[in-house]
Amino acid sequence: MRAVAEVGPNPVVLIDGPSGAGKSTLADALVHAWPTGHRPTLVRLDDIYPGWDGLDAASKHLTEHVLRPRRAGEPAAWQRYDWVKGQPAEWHSVDAACPLVVEGCGTLALANTGLSDIRVWLAANDRERKRRAIDRDGVAFADHWDQWQHEWETYCARETPEQWASIRLTSTPPDRPAPVWPGEY
Repeated sequence: MRAVAEVGPNPVVLIDGPSGAGKSTLADALVHAWPTGHRPTLVRLDDIYPGWDGLDAASKHLTEHVLRPRRAGEPAAWQRYDWVKGQPAEWHSVDAACPLVVEGCGTLALANTGLSDIRVWLAANDRERKRRAIDRDGVAFADHWDQWQHEWETYCARETPEQWASIRLTSTPPDRPAPVWPGEY
């Protein structure tokens, strides 16, 4: 929490990493443990993605409607996407007088680095994060895992988000190849 106190009273904290890494859990813990002052506003990109191929659109939405206006001292807001109806829904304002925590795949795009104060990269091994994501979202995500993973890999190749992190964490031990026992090949 020392890092939060060092950047001023209303910092912008971005938490990025692959699906199932634990970004939501980390963001919840950070908001709950926030030091003195105003409680942070929490924005989840899961509420903004316009469908399963919406990672880039949500990242741009965050830049254009939340981070850039907030940094300029202008009103900021984000629009929820209604997954059931398959269309944009209501807008939510973001109070510039409060700290801001944003979590989700796509937060650490290059355009967002200069608009944030603390940038967290949260990694996890592939097997564990897929298990977590499917446990969390069920069949809905299982049916779209490969599609979302492709979106994620394309975003990572273009934006190199881990490179922009000021803090790097891992929520699981790294993937390790299965041991080879004597006589097995």
